[in-house]
Amino acid sequence: MAVFNRVESSRKLEDAIYSKTVLAGDGWSRELEPGQVLRIVDLEGNQAADTLFYDADNPEDHYSAAATIAGQGNIYLTTGSVLRAESGEVLLEMVADTCGRHDTIGGACSAQSNTVRYSHDTLPMHNCRDTFMLQLAEQDGRYSKRDLAPNINFFMNVPVTPEGGLTFADGVSAPGCYVELQSKRRTLAVISNCPQLNNPCNAYNPTPIQVLIWDK
Repeated sequence: MAVFNRVESSRKLEDAIYSKTVLAGDGWSRELEPGQVLRIVDLEGNQAADTLFYDADNPEDHYSAAATIAGQGNIYLTTGSVLRAESGEVLLEMVADTCGRHDTIGGACSAQSNTVRYSHDTLPMHNCRDTFMLQLAEQDGRYSKRDLAPNINFFMNVPVTPEGGLTFADGVSAPGCYVELQSKRRTLAVISNCPQLNNPCNAYNPTPIQVLIWDK
């Protein structure tokens, strides 16, 4: 199941129409038009960028891990992966990737999962689920807690054991690694730049990411 299809992009930074640094623990969201390309950059290495995608014209039709995994026959994402919605429609395609593998089954940290995985005193800690809900709440009332779905963890390393269990391991990313996704329809992208301090996915040190957008 290990896939490392590293492909660099030919896009130039000076041609981007949008650029923003998202600090560790912060959220970000923006609608992408058909043909636009979103680049997510792991600025310092091994940072997990938890990400959700929605069909902006049909908000209930969100990214589906199950449909995406079934369509490509692999649980990891890399260059060439097609990200599908619950309806089976294509939301985006990964057109470049210098990391080589991204997790789509590990899920997002939450107050509840932190207490189960680590200890009860982690309950108040900042988490991705809350960040997702804050970002969705800014979308003119079109989304609610019910619209939260299994997410992608860009740059995160979650190996699967022979028994089918998950392990949260040291990252395979490095400073400056990036992934590019081309939107195939009007797509809402929502990112929680993970604040997790309790597992080695980001070396116990959350760091900023950068997001850039190019027109088609």
